[in-house]
Amino acid sequence: MIYADYNATAPLRPEARDAMLAALEVGANPSSVHGPGRQARKVLETARRQVAGAISGLPQGVVFTSGGTEAIGMAINGVVRQLEGACTLLVSAIEHEAAAKNAGYSGARVQTVYATPSGKADLADLSERLTAWDREANGRPVLVLMLANNETGVIQPVAEAAALVREAGGLTICDGVQGLGKIPLNVSLLGVDYLALSAHKAGGPQGAGALWLKSGAPLRASLFGGGQERSLRSGTENLAGIAGFGAAAQAATEDLSTYTNLAGHRDRMEARLKAEAGVTVFGETAERLPNTSNFAYSGFRAETQVMAMDLAGIAVSSGSACSSGKVKRSLVLSAMGADDALAESAIRTSFGWNSTPEDFDRTADAWLQALHRRKTKETA
Repeated sequence: MIYADYNATAPLRPEARDAMLAALEVGANPSSVHGPGRQARKVLETARRQVAGAISGLPQGVVFTSGGTEAIGMAINGVVRQLEGACTLLVSAIEHEAAAKNAGYSGARVQTVYATPSGKADLADLSERLTAWDREANGRPVLVLMLANNETGVIQPVAEAAALVREAGGLTICDGVQGLGKIPLNVSLLGVDYLALSAHKAGGPQGAGALWLKSGAPLRASLFGGGQERSLRSGTENLAGIAGFGAAAQAATEDLSTYTNLAGHRDRMEARLKAEAGVTVFGETAERLPNTSNFAYSGFRAETQVMAMDLAGIAVSSGSACSSGKVKRSLVLSAMGADDALAESAIRTSFGWNSTPEDFDRTADAWLQALHRRKTKETA
């Protein structure tokens, strides 16, 4: 099996596995004051430093969560509650459902920031909204913008957008889940106030994540209890998961060159698919994650492609993997201006730390063979 679905979940890195096994041997609560508890606390804080180092941030800004969705929800709902609803969420049209739905259920006013055909958040649209911003009517502007799109891989203009929002007296919440370990990350250069992260996208375990927040950024707790994580996220920490997260974040950051090298193989695969089949590649004119390709052949339904590729021993997806296994038309591609037939025919390949150049070639071979079988069946 060739695994080409790293944006859904990356295989566990050996460094993460080793760190998790070591943490499981500790077997104590990091909030306990006895010797084993202090040992567990050391494991926890080592991971906090590792995650902070991966984003060039300070460890005290890292709050561990159960994953990216909780981190995004914590930021959105925590800000809305702390500002007592005196804000408007500016949510980009290409956000993951974890951001879009949390914003919708937050109780705050929500506006959509449009996307360009290249797949980027439209800075002109954002600037126009902020220039005409009515603080009395709309409260404080809070931008919700991902670092890199999980479906197309398009890297968003986060630093530029955050600067516009900051000038208007607002805040920026960034979903950094897909960027960790794939591109260099520096929270100071991004200029964001909150950054959500997930372990399993970077080769760590599922069930661990983090929210980094800038010192002084408003946030009200979502979970109450024992006061863990600076009283922002109570509950005994998932020590083994967090240890694996820290180790994966460090290993992925040290191995960024591997991801950089994937771009050439990805581009070669896309060039072949365009030349031999005339596929449409989404976001190809924009800067993208080096591992991600989203392409479509109009009329060749995504679910048919995914099943055909699976039978050929290639694991791909039709977009986000966080919708309970559903295969449905991509709202991201629709926001980019794709018509329904094209959006319903798009699949995503995403490679990673354990991929080989041959994986790209065999993926292209399998897809072209699947298209040939479909055409043959249609003309029979």
